[in-house]
Amino acid sequence: MKILFADALPESHINLLRERGDECVIDSEITAEDLPNVLSGIDVLVVRSTKVSAEAISSSDQLALIVRSGAGTNTIDCQAAADAGIYVCNVPGTNSVAVAELTIALLLAIDRHLADCVQDLRNGQWNKKKYSQADGLLGKTLGVIGVGEIGLAVAERARSFGMSVIAERNSNRKPSIEARIRSIGIRLVDSREDLLSEADVVSIHVPGGTDTVNLVDENFLSQMKDNSILLNTSRGEVINESALLEALDSTNLRAGLDVFCDEPKSGTSEFVSKLASHPKVVGTHHIGASTTQAQDATTSGTIEVIEAYRNGEVMNCVNMATSRIGTATITVRHFDQVGVLAEVFRVLRNAKINVQTVKNNVFLGANSAVAVLDVSGDVTDEICKELRDLEHVIQIQVAEYE
Repeated sequence: MKILFADALPESHINLLRERGDECVIDSEITAEDLPNVLSGIDVLVVRSTKVSAEAISSSDQLALIVRSGAGTNTIDCQAAADAGIYVCNVPGTNSVAVAELTIALLLAIDRHLADCVQDLRNGQWNKKKYSQADGLLGKTLGVIGVGEIGLAVAERARSFGMSVIAERNSNRKPSIEARIRSIGIRLVDSREDLLSEADVVSIHVPGGTDTVNLVDENFLSQMKDNSILLNTSRGEVINESALLEALDSTNLRAGLDVFCDEPKSGTSEFVSKLASHPKVVGTHHIGASTTQAQDATTSGTIEVIEAYRNGEVMNCVNMATSRIGTATITVRHFDQVGVLAEVFRVLRNAKINVQTVKNNVFLGANSAVAVLDVSGDVTDEICKELRDLEHVIQIQVAEYE
């Protein structure tokens, strides 16, 4: 395969793919504007922060897989990829600990005035009286908004500091997440308003996208406790920066931020930001996931996704339908003989029934198999009889949906 790495990844991991015969092209200087001109002949595209637009996707001639070497896929036009039959896969969870560590570091830096303290020492100033005025974290309440892998990792570390942790109740959470919430000792509250009014520290861990833009707005900030701390290591656009600046100037709120709106696209650049330079903000340079441990884990996960694709499997795909689609599911138990499924598809095609998903599993001994087909169309009794009468078909079952 020909694989384009549009962002820098450790060379040692990429060499594993070269050893398997892949042609690996590495160009960390590629921009979103460049992509439409460089995807010809590329089978797999790997990105970290580079945006992948619909224009770039439409310019490709054999692209089949886009891997986001990280968790968030909001920088990729996943719908355009789906429309083109291109998998978009991510590598979730591998940088959770790194982001959680930085989140706690920001909290400690705010509470102990570390940024100003270090700066004064470097400037030859000694002011123990000023920098001894810290609250401490023991017994404080941390409200976590976004209880995914990162939010849970933050909660675990906060609990080790003797903090109470609260999060919003959500009936749609997976049982595995609910189990972790209980094991960590997170207390669930009924609403966002309850969380904000109770928390001494609010930490944001939500995905990017239209649903979370300006999540932290004037109304959100007005509900936070006096002298509370806001932490954001998720996405810059989650915060309405004008509203936050107003709150910083008019209240006792303090903030620890790793992300900002309109961040520079390059690794080094001038960055003029009223929010980043505000005296009540401790800011970092979007480095939450930037530890060697996290990068190695994420890169290993990226290689694993590529290897799975090579072997005909798809890992962590974010743009495939996750539930039954169509009007019915046809289950075909059949002898494992050449052409059986081809005949099934012929019958359905003649009846103008569209097959949308197919899964065929072979039983031990390879004598028989079962195929599950999600279809769209009217599966009549006549069609079922025609399918049952096919040579080597054992049984047909149909489940119809409203």
